[in-house]
Amino acid sequence: MKRNTIIYYGSCCMLLTILSANAAAQKIKYSDGRPAASLRMECRDEGIVMRYGDGKDSCDTYGAREAVVNKEGDTYYLFYDGAGKDGWISCLAESRDLRTWTKKGTILTLGDSTKTDYKSASTPWAIKEKDVWHMFYLGTPNTTPPPYRIPAFPYLTMKAQSKSLRGPWIKQYDVTPLPPKENSYYSVTSSPGFIVKDKKEYLMFFSGAAQDSAGTKRTLGIARTKDLNGSWRIDSVPVFPLTEQVENSSLFYDRFAKTWFLFTNHIGIDEKELEYTDAIWVYWSKDVNKWNTKHKAVVLDSTNSVWAKGAIGMPAVIKVGNRLALLYDAAEGQSKSHMFRNIGLAWMDLPLKIPHD
Repeated sequence: MKRNTIIYYGSCCMLLTILSANAAAQKIKYSDGRPAASLRMECRDEGIVMRYGDGKDSCDTYGAREAVVNKEGDTYYLFYDGAGKDGWISCLAESRDLRTWTKKGTILTLGDSTKTDYKSASTPWAIKEKDVWHMFYLGTPNTTPPPYRIPAFPYLTMKAQSKSLRGPWIKQYDVTPLPPKENSYYSVTSSPGFIVKDKKEYLMFFSGAAQDSAGTKRTLGIARTKDLNGSWRIDSVPVFPLTEQVENSSLFYDRFAKTWFLFTNHIGIDEKELEYTDAIWVYWSKDVNKWNTKHKAVVLDSTNSVWAKGAIGMPAVIKVGNRLALLYDAAEGQSKSHMFRNIGLAWMDLPLKIPHD
């Protein structure tokens, strides 16, 4: 009888844990009525693995953001936005275990005053074709005033290439991968995102945004190409409605579940009408070209982060053995600021378990 009681008690605790996690996701309501995620996917936060402030030549004095991870051989290469003395510029750090990072400094430079990356050259996504790495990075001619120089609209996708992830990266100003379009869902933002190859063409899940009298609306779009050195064909309809308020993407295909998982940043709004990146969400689909807003869950937010209780930024995922690693940026404590962010690491077991009501 005692043994049965223990089993019953343990089962109840497990059930309560699952229910409380789902309840935490369900109770969120945004002041302007934007959609919330009603489910939660299990994710264990390890904490900060790379702090801002000690990058070469003051490249990340004011923060480290928007981690993008690649692996070649036994080395992980982390591109991140260093908020430095000259602006937000992409930096490189290297690791063998995703926990201990060696900073290498900036890998891009700002363009001259005639170029659209005059004020920022950041957030690069790279893909290898044969022996060449193709980089797609965010450029803008506008920022807020010094010292923080936060990038401002328009966010544009620009191109560079290299024989190595370490560089040197050669900019290709003659290539306009994702030209913005007036009166579209990407009129003020057409910035780069995760790239996958589907049959004979490449798909980029880019960030799109538009503005109206009610403010900024954000979503993801799919751009397609067979030529990485050309312009991409942009789908006329976004992946999600603009009301979904998501940006930035990282995809993972779970071969066991035969399912695509799309990790993205959700933009929330607080009681003072301040918008900020409040959570990482995940969507799932059997078809990389078709996504349903009902199939989504919270992955990481202030509820399960061990160190970030305010802003939680862009996700990047990569498979490590039988787990999926998630790298992200966040502000320590309650801060919702764009500045003074560090890079954190969290884990999910594979195969990923799709949450249910």
